[in-house]
Parts: sequence; C-alpha cells; structure tokens
Amino acid sequence: MKRRVAVLISGRGSNMAALIAAARAPDFPAEIALVASNRPDAAGLVRAAEAGIATAVVDHKAFPDRPAFEEALDRALAAHRIELLCLAGFMRVLTDWFIGRWEGRMLNVHPSLLPAFKGTDTHRRALAAGVRIHGCTVHFVTLELDSGPIVAQAAVPVLPGDDEATLAARVLAQEHVVYPRALRLVCEGRARLADGRVVLEAPPPDAAAALIA
Repeated sequence: MKRRVAVLISGRGSNMAALIAAARAPDFPAEIALVASNRPDAAGLVRAAEAGIATAVVDHKAFPDRPAFEEALDRALAAHRIELLCLAGFMRVLTDWFIGRWEGRMLNVHPSLLPAFKGTDTHRRALAAGVRIHGCTVHFVTLELDSGPIVAQAAVPVLPGDDEATLAARVLAQEHVVYPRALRLVCEGRARLADGRVVLEAPPPDAAAALIA
C-alpha cells in the first residue's frame, strides 16, 4: 500500500512539483494525496490542481491565533487520511502541539548541509563563511529548528564567482533530487528513527556520488 502524503506549501511549490513527478512512478511507495497551503494565492496550488492532486487552503489570516489555524490544518489532513507530511516552502512556524502530533511523520528540506547554517539566508552565510561545499538536507521535523534527525543530504561545490542566486539555483536543483529519494526511503521503511537518529537499512539504489545518506 502506498503511503498517503500531504505537501504543505506557501508559494510556488517547486519541491512539491518534484515530489509529484517522482510519485508518478508505479514503484514509488507514496501517493501525493493532498497539497495544502496557508496562502490562497500560492502558485503551487494551481500546479497541483493541474497535476490532478487534491488541494486545500487553510488561510492562517482567517484564524484568531496559531493554535486555531493548526487545528483547522490538522482537520484538513485527517479528512484526506494523510499519513506523512512534507514541508516544501511552508512559511509558518509550527507550534509544539502540531510538531508533537506529527512527530516522526513530518519531513522538511533545508537549503544547507545541516547542522551548518540553520535558519534563514543560508546561501549568503555560506558564501560569507568561505565554505567550498554547500548543499541541502532532508530531515524529520522536531521541536528545535532545523535540528531533526537527518534522512539524506546532497552536496554541491561553491564555485568561484558564485553569488547567492547562482548558488541557490545549484542547491535547489539538488533539493528536487534528494527530497523524493528521502521520501522513498521513509515510506519503504529503509530510513527509521532510533534513539533520535535515522538508521538506514540500505542505501538508495540509484544514489549519485553527491548524495550523502
């Protein structure tokens, strides 16, 4: 049985599109059953609908506080029988209640090689630090920001003459590769949580040299 996955977005949904594309493969162990957004004008909602994916809008501005918004979001997920969540540019800080409710069932992609450069402005900070290798990380969401157990990472070189835009584009291209791979690992049970870490039962079958799992 394929796992029912929801992708949460706030904008264009480029990582969402990569997940949808990967899930079209007959052997992919997940079904993108819902794309939900906190913004009615999120461009990714149109892309999801065009792909035949159910969509939902839970506008955070329509609720008096964060708990009320998250309770409504949780109800929408339950209505679609969602088993796993993938955050893909979802620009809302989640409360302890929501994170606890989805503990071990919520993934996020972050544009750095965690634990380096947690938070925002990762590409600017990487360039300022003079690192030679940058990249992205897919991890389980926990109460501490950008600190959850790591499922997979992909590395890219920092090239002479790079600026934030060129480095971000190179990292984003790898996000589109590594996020579906990480979701496959989790849904197949080959990446499982144990004592606060991810234990891999086997490496991805088609892992590229740049993928660090």
